[in-house]
Amino acid sequence: MIASKQSGKQRKARFTAPLHQRNRLMSAMISRDLREKHGRKSLPVRLDDTVRVMRGNYAGTEGKVVAVNRKKYTIAVEGVVSVKADGTEVARPIHPSNVMITKLNLEDGERKEILERSGR
Repeated sequence: MIASKQSGKQRKARFTAPLHQRNRLMSAMISRDLREKHGRKSLPVRLDDTVRVMRGNYAGTEGKVVAVNRKKYTIAVEGVVSVKADGTEVARPIHPSNVMITKLNLEDGERKEILERSGR
């Protein structure tokens, strides 16, 4: 997708990418058992997928994806929150490369088709 070796062009391509290309850039690795089952290493993160945070202060935390922001390349995970000075909790944005998908949301028929196509 990103063709150039030059870092400036890579950054520009990433930050000016249309939403349908941003979806692919929002991919996360899949757990070993899902990898063997579906024959893929990674998939774009979607709502209601269960993920485990692998990096940062919240490493080891597991929860459902409650929000996906393609504009900022971030996801919000249940249980990963920051507490503001007034005591309110705010979802902490995480980049999808820092999580691992442990359970897929297969209620969407389109996603099943994608997995069947790629698992040949």
